[in-house]
Amino acid sequence: MATVTGAQLMARSLKQQGVDYIFGIVGFPVQGFAADAQKAGITYIGMRNEQAASYAAHAAGYLTGRPQGCLTVSGPGVIHAFAGLANAKQNCWPMILIGGASPVYQNGMGGFQEERQVELAAPYCKYAHAIEHAHRIPYYVNQAIRHSLYGRPGPVYLDFPDDIIRAECEEEDVIEAARVPEPPRTIADPDAVEAALTALESAERPLVVVGKGMAWSRAEDDVREFIERTQLPFLNSPMGKGTMPDDDPLSVGAARSTALREADLVFLMGARLNWIMHYGLPPRFHKDVRVIQLDIEPTEIGANVPAEVALLGDGKAVVGQLNRALDNRQWFYPSETPWRATLKEKAEANMQAVQPMIDDDSAPTNYYRAFKDIVDWLPHDAIIIGEGANTMDIGRTQMPNRLARHRLDAGTYGTMGVGLGFAVAAAVTNPDKPIVSVQGDSAFGFTGMEIETMVRYNLPVKMIVLNNGGIGGGIGPLKEGQTVPPGILTYGAHYEGMLEALGGKGFYVEDPKDLRATLDEAMAFNGPTLINVPLNPRAGRKPQQFGWLTT
Repeated sequence: MATVTGAQLMARSLKQQGVDYIFGIVGFPVQGFAADAQKAGITYIGMRNEQAASYAAHAAGYLTGRPQGCLTVSGPGVIHAFAGLANAKQNCWPMILIGGASPVYQNGMGGFQEERQVELAAPYCKYAHAIEHAHRIPYYVNQAIRHSLYGRPGPVYLDFPDDIIRAECEEEDVIEAARVPEPPRTIADPDAVEAALTALESAERPLVVVGKGMAWSRAEDDVREFIERTQLPFLNSPMGKGTMPDDDPLSVGAARSTALREADLVFLMGARLNWIMHYGLPPRFHKDVRVIQLDIEPTEIGANVPAEVALLGDGKAVVGQLNRALDNRQWFYPSETPWRATLKEKAEANMQAVQPMIDDDSAPTNYYRAFKDIVDWLPHDAIIIGEGANTMDIGRTQMPNRLARHRLDAGTYGTMGVGLGFAVAAAVTNPDKPIVSVQGDSAFGFTGMEIETMVRYNLPVKMIVLNNGGIGGGIGPLKEGQTVPPGILTYGAHYEGMLEALGGKGFYVEDPKDLRATLDEAMAFNGPTLINVPLNPRAGRKPQQFGWLTT
């Protein structure tokens, strides 16, 4: 009879379940499994750091719509990857972490890198389990993928001990499992759908907030139909950007604070009232704001602010219900209202406030001047990865997205270090699209060695490092003997030289007038590039009315 090893069976099972990509670092005891994964048709990307590998895995899950894999060695390797599990859980993105483990028969004996991996992974996962028998591997993979994908998506973990990896079993003894189908698209209570439309019709100052939950559910066509038919003003969340185009005339992104603060009714479409949306509380929101909430997770309904109407279900399905219900209502929000005038006035004032910085050609440059050329150069279908403090925050306001799932950044967890892992994932899963990573020098430093991964696999990621020599902000060159402040980095560090040494193409642009031509040269290069742009260390955002964590 034919036999199969645990490694071969794991590879076969993952491929059956739609895991087409694994990002990882090999070593004891998973070297052989990575090779078997390649033989099974899975693309294996060898990374330089387990954190970056786990970041890449859940970004790939979000981009592809199925959980993708991260592979690590036992003990420290698994622990390093927990950063990705935690970020995936907070972002509600699917992934499967497969951790090598010491042999089962050595449990409790102090084996090499022995660790309580399942127990430690569980708080960060929707499902965590050890594989005890090789012939049950398809069952456990099915369980893990189903938990990762169904309901609110998230990370899962499988412990893969050395003796299970090497074990052999008869094919006839294998407990096969069916491929997990796409999640059912659950619909909302029809009465709630009607109640939501009635509430919107009654609002004087309505606002739709489009979150990344709508991007995940592939609801962009349905959302665009709803906004077009109702003519409601909308605001994209940071990674909801592109579900509705940022440059749509109904977008109020340029008047974000005013829109949130003065809206009398907010329709949350797959967005959460967490810190990113200031919890829905004053002074960032109206004290009497009414809320319509669309979410797939029941426990999210009413979080921080009670929901007047709850639309519980899949984003695409529920917005489809709303669009069908609109057939019976010939209603849209009027084009001339005091609310629209207020939002337009504030948007214009905000644009005028930053225009002097956009037009400033002095060197070293500022964020807004750098983004001016980046925005003019960005391809329409570019997947944009933004990371850093000011770099990410300002980039959200300056770099428009027009397509869903084309914006990746620090997200709900505010995680620094995700950028290059995300960029690798985007390039691997979308080889036909331009991948543009814009990050600060601090953010680049977390996983900077992933530039070697990009060179090794010839991933044409276009990286731009806006370099102010600090975490948040710098002070310029240090004087001899000066104590180095805690948040200061090397001013003018030539990060582009690292990529040049590894085989990519680097540029150092001191004069902002040279930036646009350099961007064009970088895009024409068939491989990874890094443009290092030194900034005025005191450059920052335009003045903000409220602190970022103000409630």
